[in-house]
Amino acid sequence: MASIKKLPSGLWNVRIRRQGHKLVTKSFINKTDADRWARTVESEMDRGLFVDRSEAEATTLAQALERYKREVTAHKKGSHQEAKRITQWLKSGLAKRSLASLKGADFAAYRDKRLKAVASNTVRLELAIISHLFTVAAQEWGLPVSNPIQSIRKPKGSNARTRRLEGDEEVRLLSACSSHPYLKRIVVLALETGMRQGEIASLTWAEVDLSRSVIEKKDSKNGEARTIPLTQKAKAALGDRGIGKIFRCYPREAWDNALTAAKIEDFHFHDLRHEAISRLFERGMNVMEVKSVSGHKTLQMLARYTHLKPADLLQKMEFGSR
Repeated sequence: MASIKKLPSGLWNVRIRRQGHKLVTKSFINKTDADRWARTVESEMDRGLFVDRSEAEATTLAQALERYKREVTAHKKGSHQEAKRITQWLKSGLAKRSLASLKGADFAAYRDKRLKAVASNTVRLELAIISHLFTVAAQEWGLPVSNPIQSIRKPKGSNARTRRLEGDEEVRLLSACSSHPYLKRIVVLALETGMRQGEIASLTWAEVDLSRSVIEKKDSKNGEARTIPLTQKAKAALGDRGIGKIFRCYPREAWDNALTAAKIEDFHFHDLRHEAISRLFERGMNVMEVKSVSGHKTLQMLARYTHLKPADLLQKMEFGSR
């Protein structure tokens, strides 16, 4: 039989003791809700359907996100970017809610509001974190929760960027990068090889074989090794051979300052990879050759980068029509 008592605080506290179950307790603002909850729990216990939700009710989304960041995100290749998405979630009002109280409708409302401020792919990635968090909470942390993201519509589209350097933007950018000890070399290497920001930042001399003019990346973003050819410009960008990492770190602030100084808007470092890969196609390399350099797993993924300049396409069309 449930014990229901009014606390000095004014709340109604329910305590249920049943053989074979741990003590179950919960407080309510009014007695009607306390009575209803007690009857439901006792009925579930009688039928062998009761699941203790106390831990899920006591754990907020913020607490779960912090644990997820420590135990899951920290071991991912894209941990830096995912940590930024988690920070965004921690700013949300949903972060204060318990895992047990969160429903699909809550995240659908978040989705719709967020889509008014950021790209759909950003929202899709943010929701993916929550979806995986609930999966980990249920399967590994032993919390009695279901995944609320599975019941809502996900934003469609990848919002693949097509931004390329136009006019004299490359000249202006490289000139602005010259004030930093090695930022210009990083940018040139990105344009010559199509390497990702993280790949360049972690590049070591042990991965460089100048005699063969290649970089041997043992572990890329997709988990596969690949060989990246080095042009003469790329070799020059590497600088004098040394030991350990080639660049101390990725100078994010210097990059932002260079874009401002060069008066270049809406341009991200990853757009250098897009530019580099598009140039490979413009130079006449076929899809499989470019795939070998870029390290993409599928041709479909690579197709996103083939935004060729109309002037170059027209030249090929005119030449082919003669």
